[in-house]
Amino acid sequence: MRSKKGFTLIELMVVILIIGILAAVAVPLMRGRINRAKWSEANAGCGTIWTSVRAYIAEKGPAWTTVADIEGGLDTVGPELGFNVSDLVGTYFVPGNYVISGVVAEPPACVITVTGGTGNSPPGEGVFTTGTTEPFVVTGM
Repeated sequence: MRSKKGFTLIELMVVILIIGILAAVAVPLMRGRINRAKWSEANAGCGTIWTSVRAYIAEKGPAWTTVADIEGGLDTVGPELGFNVSDLVGTYFVPGNYVISGVVAEPPACVITVTGGTGNSPPGEGVFTTGTTEPFVVTGM
């Protein structure tokens, strides 16, 4: 008598069913990661802006109190901070998405708000707050 080796049809169907269940669970989890990855571009942009704000404050000195000249949309205050706003044109965010507010000279601090939901940027709003344990927080995602 010959022994037959291989899998039965039921065994193969069970394996396909298990793979289908795993795929059904994994796909929604991966879709949530896409928006987080897009927001990492905004976080990097906020780091660049914050570096420019710190350098500007250091250049003006501790007696400087006119913070209004570097508060507002990045389209208007970017040249004042010493960088070309086209440097922040990314795949998902453009300079018009960034707004600087709450600038304090001593100790140096500011709040950078990034709005999404335009073009191919992710939905929600990101707030970059200096001096906090979690500097970049995204809401409405």
